[in-house]
Amino acid sequence: MQTLNPAEWAAPKGYANGIAAQGRMVFIAGQIGWNAESRFESDDLADQTRQCLRNIVRVLAEAGARPEHIVRMTWYVVDKHEYLARSNDLGKIYREIIGKHYPAMTLVQVAALLEDRAKIEIEATAVIPA
Repeated sequence: MQTLNPAEWAAPKGYANGIAAQGRMVFIAGQIGWNAESRFESDDLADQTRQCLRNIVRVLAEAGARPEHIVRMTWYVVDKHEYLARSNDLGKIYREIIGKHYPAMTLVQVAALLEDRAKIEIEATAVIPA
């Protein structure tokens, strides 16, 4: 896997501008902050983010993949201001679950998510090296 950050660009914080990889691709549908029984345990953004990331790691494991195999993540939030206000907490949670691996990432604010209680949804793509 190769991180793609042009030398003349400012270094990104918490993400990569691009990733090049070869191997078996794993596509993970958008995961929201509910548990294995499809129940929300919290309405807190940080708690839901923690559960989203745990769900992603669990799906990765089904393919024999680990967090460091993630090459792309798209985060959908219903309130970017809440996301920005909690960014330090969210960064700690991310490092706790994913580690210090930063794939290409996009954050999008949306009007709503399918589940009314969901504050965040995260989808991921991983590549398991050949």
